[in-house]
Amino acid sequence: MKGLAICSKGIEDIAALELKELIKAKAQIEDSCVIFNIKKLEELCLLCYKAQSVEKILFLFDHFELKDLNKTIKKIKFDKWLDKDTTFRVTCKKIDNENISSEEIAANIGALIIENIKKNKKYKQKVELDNPDITFLIFINNDKAYFGIDFSGRDLQKREYKLFAHPASLRSTLAYSLLRIADLKLREVLLDPFCHSGEIPIEAALFMANFPVNYYSKEKFAFLKFKSFKKFDFDKFFQNIDKEIVKTKKPLINCFDAKIMNINAAKKNAKIAGVNKSINFSRMDVEWLDTKLDKESVDKIVTHLPELTRNADIKDIEKLYEEFFYQAEFILKKNGKIVMIARNTDLLKKTAEKHKFKVEKEREVYSGKQGFKIVIFSK
Repeated sequence: MKGLAICSKGIEDIAALELKELIKAKAQIEDSCVIFNIKKLEELCLLCYKAQSVEKILFLFDHFELKDLNKTIKKIKFDKWLDKDTTFRVTCKKIDNENISSEEIAANIGALIIENIKKNKKYKQKVELDNPDITFLIFINNDKAYFGIDFSGRDLQKREYKLFAHPASLRSTLAYSLLRIADLKLREVLLDPFCHSGEIPIEAALFMANFPVNYYSKEKFAFLKFKSFKKFDFDKFFQNIDKEIVKTKKPLINCFDAKIMNINAAKKNAKIAGVNKSINFSRMDVEWLDTKLDKESVDKIVTHLPELTRNADIKDIEKLYEEFFYQAEFILKKNGKIVMIARNTDLLKKTAEKHKFKVEKEREVYSGKQGFKIVIFSK
């Protein structure tokens, strides 16, 4: 059996790593998604509950060239999933293909499923657009198509905790990916000095504590409507929580920002996520970091720095970057790393070089259609 994890473009390797850790799955990396092996359907439920890098989790029937859509759908056996009383709908998620209509594709597949069932079972399958028992999803990327059953039922990158947002907020899946790109380890000291609304520290706390990211929204999964999962036991996946991380008196995760409104937003979001006690919050201007943190005391700095915009003064941004790297020289351990995400990294790299930080790696990622660059710096 196969599963499909849909993710942001550029973090497919992070999704594959997480799948391997959670269900020991062998993964095949594609563009904006990962195909993986599953031994039992329950593994897909676990991924919906705990995976921090994905947007959708599907049971995968097949993947194929878009031109072969009708031929492929007609060969699929739906008997295991549909009976006379089961309602269904088809949805379409597509990227980089503006020549086709999502609605037309979904309607066409729905008609093929009905035709398939009528031919084999001699009855007309029920369609329910608002609240179906099963949702079939086709994911189209350019000329490739992936067809399966949506186990998640909602966009998993939209976190329940993210009620107090900032204009510069990152997708939580990207925030998590930055931490994995930084190779954050348990018991390491993390700093985000420009926390905005707290996504990076919150995702770090969830990851370090092994706390299910969807613990407080587990009743919303689509798979709970499936007959075999109506009484799904989530508790079996909630046994290895590191309570010391969740309720520690000496947090290792530092969530700083110069604006008190950002700190307040981050605190509220962290409380909703259930990890506020494992994060150290502080209103802190970047030039005062050395008064709060000891020399060579931080393992990883992961952040989304303010960027040059129409309303920003380039001299202010240059000064901010200079001060940041000056402080990073003092507080970062000798083998520590800085991972930063920005739309344009030219000024970042230029300033880092002045302070004897070197670029280890770079990569491009996307949040929807918006491109970002990620840079890893080391001393």
